[in-house]
Amino acid sequence: MSIKDIMESMDYGPAPEAATDAKAWLAARGHALGHYIDGAFTGADTAAIEVENPATGEILARIPAAGEAEIEAAVAAARAAFPAWSQLPGFERARYLYAIARGLQKRERFFSVLETLDNGKAIRETRTADVPLAIRHFYHHAGWAAVLGEEFPGHEPLGVCGQVIPWNFPMLMLAWKIAPALAAGNTVVLKPADLTPLTAVAFAEMLGEIGLPRGVVNIVHGGAETGALLVRHPGVAKVAFTGSTAVGREIRRATAGSGKSLTLELGGKSPFVVCADADLDAAVEGVVEGVWFNQGEVCCAGSRLLLQEGIAERFLSKLRARMEKIRVGDPLDKSTDMGAIVSARQKARIEELLAGAAREGYRLEQAACPLPAAGHFVAPGFFADTEPAATVAQVEIFGPIAVTTTFRTVDEAVALANNTPYGLAASVWSENINAATELAARLRAGVVWINASNLFDAGAPFGGMKESGFGREGAREGLGAYLRPRMPQGPEALAAAVDFTAHTGTGGSLPGLIDRTMKNYIGGAQARPDGGASYVVRGPKGEALGLAPVSGRKDIRNAVEAALKAKGWAANAHGRAQVLFFLAENIAARAEDLSAALVQGGAGRSEAAAEVRRLVERVFFYAGMADKDDGRIHATKPRHLTLSVKEPLGVVGVLAPDEAPLLSLMSLILPLIATGNRVVAVPSPAQALLAQPLYQIFDTSDLPGGVVNLVTGDRDLLARTLAEHDAVDGLWYHGSAEGAAEVEALSAGNLKQVWTNGGRALDWSADAVACGRSWLDRATQIKTIWVPYGA
Repeated sequence: MSIKDIMESMDYGPAPEAATDAKAWLAARGHALGHYIDGAFTGADTAAIEVENPATGEILARIPAAGEAEIEAAVAAARAAFPAWSQLPGFERARYLYAIARGLQKRERFFSVLETLDNGKAIRETRTADVPLAIRHFYHHAGWAAVLGEEFPGHEPLGVCGQVIPWNFPMLMLAWKIAPALAAGNTVVLKPADLTPLTAVAFAEMLGEIGLPRGVVNIVHGGAETGALLVRHPGVAKVAFTGSTAVGREIRRATAGSGKSLTLELGGKSPFVVCADADLDAAVEGVVEGVWFNQGEVCCAGSRLLLQEGIAERFLSKLRARMEKIRVGDPLDKSTDMGAIVSARQKARIEELLAGAAREGYRLEQAACPLPAAGHFVAPGFFADTEPAATVAQVEIFGPIAVTTTFRTVDEAVALANNTPYGLAASVWSENINAATELAARLRAGVVWINASNLFDAGAPFGGMKESGFGREGAREGLGAYLRPRMPQGPEALAAAVDFTAHTGTGGSLPGLIDRTMKNYIGGAQARPDGGASYVVRGPKGEALGLAPVSGRKDIRNAVEAALKAKGWAANAHGRAQVLFFLAENIAARAEDLSAALVQGGAGRSEAAAEVRRLVERVFFYAGMADKDDGRIHATKPRHLTLSVKEPLGVVGVLAPDEAPLLSLMSLILPLIATGNRVVAVPSPAQALLAQPLYQIFDTSDLPGGVVNLVTGDRDLLARTLAEHDAVDGLWYHGSAEGAAEVEALSAGNLKQVWTNGGRALDWSADAVACGRSWLDRATQIKTIWVPYGA
């Protein structure tokens, strides 16, 4: 018998990990666990929610459900602890975070076993991935706490952070949320998933042991109703949520108008692109890690396999052979590859999706491995030839099932990969660095792995685009989400009264002036409003200054279409800088005309001249930053370069305020176009005539058509249309508090990034408030690319 025959015939013997300590810990607490509020446990006597071991069906413990009283107590404790915690020197907070990391490290085996019992995932994953990475996050953020003042000058913590985490990575998600919040000086109320709360309780006990001040971290249990109470609580300053896109939309609506900071890490349907020149054996192992890891219960699982035609059959043949080697069974056995699905309900959902695919005519191939008689297990599998429109190719299965589609060219691969509302992650396999990096650049995903899958590190930003949410967790970018610039709050924004009644008379301007009936500016050309109507723009004494378009839904549609066609604007930072410098030159040349227009609108002469002067300075700033707003290389895992690349949001709607009408409008537009976005802007309705000299300046400054589009009319009416438009990727609104709340709620459709003034006026002349790197950060989103590098 050859060595190969021996290796093929060998089988794994049992290698169980003892659960004695974890079960003793549960028994010592009577299998009833309570909330952790203000440094003490409470509510165990009302525990009624059963926590099941998904691999056996055994009831491990019971937990209570927090209601209004418990949420109120937890938020009150966090608010009471915030002043002292936020004012601690960074070094002192770092010591606590370091103590947490060391405490977890000392209990690594205990937490790993408890997590496996609770979640059903294989012990080899909890011991080699989940718990070590949770520890890494606390170490990493201890470092951030120590250097916070130096690295984030002029910033302050937000306050109480309400955090809601899912059941697929309970311990790791807890660390992702709590570590940066504490490092930044915030306090926390965290709700773990009701299916998997055990490690959160053990973590809370450890916090008491290390002496973390009372109220800094509070943990409450319950289901969706508890999460909703926490998200809506007025004492919560920030909400951080990881979970489904559907729930993310509800949270976006629930927090609209509240002023809460919000980060959402939501669902995914990630592409796994295998090119013809890929190392196929390595790519097959990538599928094992990218699709069948954690039973496929991973939001960034590369479950859409896009295979280049020439290698598709070879790849699937290798994949079938590898799939048969996957060991599914007891999660506590160290030789198990895949454990149990988290619950009967989740298993039933997976099976229903598979049955639906069968009804649609698709054939599922699954491993023939035996499954345990008890517990919730699903064998790994894939659909060999799936149309892009198939339900299982569009919907997140959240189980160990992949779908496959073939492609011929790189362009086709990009089209297929981006044919999803999600944009969380992607994996690219090619031995050609040019092809790999081209695909990485063109894929709309927050994380791209090249010749790898499911790599994570505390020093690498993680988060999505499109309907996979917004905001980042990990690294500098994730920490920044728990801070804000320290600045005074402005006064309430007061909107000027404007009559948008369509003008039917013959006089459209002051006596003695040539009739001024301006048009919209769309795609680099003047365009009449679709409805053909105009309204009278009046001066401070009520005199008619001219006519501006009353624009509507179709005008916004036309402007968005023009902006979409101008996507080449993002490609050349040096070219953008040159256009902006030219723009500054032309604004300076037309300074008297612009000042006169401001005076006509009610500004004093010196005030108008100062506004134009400040505008020229601001254009120079953004021209200077257009080719200097760089990304980063993060120190993460060996043999990788982990790049954070800044990318534009895409098409962004801008709703300008009435104060400082020229400077505010351009201060909103400039950071967006400097970073490669395209803009559909609505100027102040009361000062809409300023758009006319502006688009003349745009025309003479070589600004490509469609990069900036100006549409006039009712600010809030047009804001609604922009907020509801699925091709609009971001929205910057400066108007009333009511308008801000409305656009935040309406943006939930495609989960576009929204930034509003919350109904407060800004001092647009102050660079510290209305200009700077923070504005550039808001105009961009991070794509994290993992590139193989080194020996």
